[in-house]
Amino acid sequence: MSIVIKSMTGYGNAKGLSGMIEISVEVKSVNSRYLDCGIKIPRVYIALEELLKSVVQKSISRGKVDVFVTIDTSKADDVQIKVNMPIAGAYVEALRSLTDQYGLSPDLSAMDLTRFPEVLHADKRETDIGKMGADVCAVLEEALAGFDKMRLREGEKLSRSISERLEEIERLTEQTEKISPRTLVEYRKKLEARMSEILQNADIDESRILVEAAIFADRTAIDEETVRLRSHIAQLREMLRGSEPVGRKIDFLVQELNREANTIGSKGNDAEMAKVIIDLKAEIEKIREQAQNVE
Repeated sequence: MSIVIKSMTGYGNAKGLSGMIEISVEVKSVNSRYLDCGIKIPRVYIALEELLKSVVQKSISRGKVDVFVTIDTSKADDVQIKVNMPIAGAYVEALRSLTDQYGLSPDLSAMDLTRFPEVLHADKRETDIGKMGADVCAVLEEALAGFDKMRLREGEKLSRSISERLEEIERLTEQTEKISPRTLVEYRKKLEARMSEILQNADIDESRILVEAAIFADRTAIDEETVRLRSHIAQLREMLRGSEPVGRKIDFLVQELNREANTIGSKGNDAEMAKVIIDLKAEIEKIREQAQNVE
């Protein structure tokens, strides 16, 4: 059987560059009934939040997902030193004027000029938010790829476990079908014994026995329930081979399995049947617990 279901829990990470800016992305998820995605990113890049959420939504349909984005600009060459030419020119003219006025030495270097206030100033280049968004998304997709591999590995374990539980449920269903006719035979014997005791030596009305037995058989028949149980088992097996998220559908079918088990239990008044139903419901509960982690 090809295993394709995914767990809702997983982890993935990746690193990349946008020019000299280092980008690091981590993706973590745990169980949740619906998709709940949180993006943790430096405030200066908060405009990318919705873009990143849209990338996550393409890969994940259910679970509480946290995406942590770290952006390190310490190695970026995004600082420019600029000369304020009007101020520098004004300083030069003022110095020349002083030289001419007072007969000073005209010794002036560029280094001397840079010591004057506001001649040099540092500018940080504006970030190309479009390019940054594309680069962060690329790193996020790489992290999601690793995240998906982990979820598939966990999904394989879940699928195998659910399949084992289904085999056991099928076996227990067969047991209920074997026990049910015996219950009718035992009921008829008890009915005949009671009527013999009441009527003592009088002849027992066989037709009345047949009518009572038929009513009991109709009331305790479990054919419809076992047919539906097998149908639900077949549907669950098909879901495990599908390619779509099936967690919610499995939740629904588990409820249906439990309903049929309860109905069979209510129809049986046999100790052996009661034990089988307890085992049956225990297996169904195990599937329900595992389904909580299926996307």
